Amino acid sequence: MTIPHFLVIPYPIQGMVNPFMQFSLVLAKHGCKITFVNTEFNHNRAQKTTSSDQDKFIGSQIKMVTLPDGLSPQDGRTDQIKVLLSVKSSMPSQLHKLIQHVNAVDLDNKINCIVVSINMGWALEVGCKLGIKGAVLFASSATSMALCDSIQRLIDEGIIESQNGLPIKKQVQLSPNMATMDTSNLPWCNLGENSKIYFDHLVQELQILKLGEWWLCNTIYDLEPGVFSLSQKLLPIGPILASDNNTSSFWQEDATCLEWLDQQASQSVIYVSFGSLAVIEANQFKELALGLDLLNMPFLWVVRSGNNNNENHAYPDEFHGKKGKIVAWAPQKKILNHPAIACFISHCGWNSTIEGVCGVVPFLCWPFFSDQLLNKWYICDVWKVGLGLDKDEIGVISRREIQNKVEQLLGSEDIKAMSLKLKEMAINNVQEGGQSSENLKNFINWAKK
Repeated sequence: MTIPHFLVIPYPIQGMVNPFMQFSLVLAKHGCKITFVNTEFNHNRAQKTTSSDQDKFIGSQIKMVTLPDGLSPQDGRTDQIKVLLSVKSSMPSQLHKLIQHVNAVDLDNKINCIVVSINMGWALEVGCKLGIKGAVLFASSATSMALCDSIQRLIDEGIIESQNGLPIKKQVQLSPNMATMDTSNLPWCNLGENSKIYFDHLVQELQILKLGEWWLCNTIYDLEPGVFSLSQKLLPIGPILASDNNTSSFWQEDATCLEWLDQQASQSVIYVSFGSLAVIEANQFKELALGLDLLNMPFLWVVRSGNNNNENHAYPDEFHGKKGKIVAWAPQKKILNHPAIACFISHCGWNSTIEGVCGVVPFLCWPFFSDQLLNKWYICDVWKVGLGLDKDEIGVISRREIQNKVEQLLGSEDIKAMSLKLKEMAINNVQEGGQSSENLKNFINWAKK
């Protein structure tokens, strides 16, 4: 058997780049070689924000390479449809040349498997033409991917519209051993004016992703057991948490928050973070600030810098925030594993969901779009490790709602018990002999052949 050489290429957003780097670190620990493809724009961002000694975390087995995303340096990257279309049109020919160059330099250890994220299926086509096998790594739940893969079935059964994917029926049950889901939570239905464009892309993308012989998921069987009966391709290998060090962050992490957490009492701090893409409207930002004040508890709040809506981040005059610490970006995995954290007010992105589960942190769910609403359903209704925040009659989550739900969450012994149970499940899966661990070994052995 040869040493597998993986070319790993995530879609260029933080929520996909980070789990792909963690996955690469896991592969490196198993003796594999990895060529990691970043866009030039994101690589430059990461170079500015990560430490100069990041090489010791990445390791010699991971080689970082870049390709242009087709946009100019002046173009913003917040319009995801614009990024998606540019990447699809400009990158395939460049990737073909990159692979040929890498293989010419390393004749004894050529790339023999390409691993892509969703939205990057075109890279599987490039690999297929070069005789390189492929796999897909989903940075979302297995259920989210199963729903996307079931689009034609949902159309045939009259559950969604064929033209735009919008719900016709209110509920769907993918298999008899899965709970019934609300169709308003379908991951392509919550993207506003971009929903139709993304739905059309998704239909094409899922066909291309079938070129991947393995569909790897950053999840564990016990979190979503019913979904794995739907497809033999879906394979849980999570939680993928190779390192607490984020070697691919697009923003400078504020490490002082860890020192601040060290000064706080056990399970006393509310952690608030909405990921790398969500933007809060000005009035809602005000209500959140005043809700944190009302609680009169220590809080750590990530108010992301560098987006185009900084004008929304105007703190109300009556906001004191004396007990809190506000940072622009933070080392989230370390925070969620800190004993001072009491709960997590989260957008319910899948990476944050998995990290919170592994940190035994109860959730207050504040989803914005895409698969986040489906993840909230799992957290609140299936796993029962969190509570949802409800909007008022004008569509705002009020300060009183925030106060009441935090108090209710922290007073629930059942939620604390379930949180501990989920963490034990997750750890057991990645330990030697665990199901996720064995699945990953099988995948690597397949790549060696």
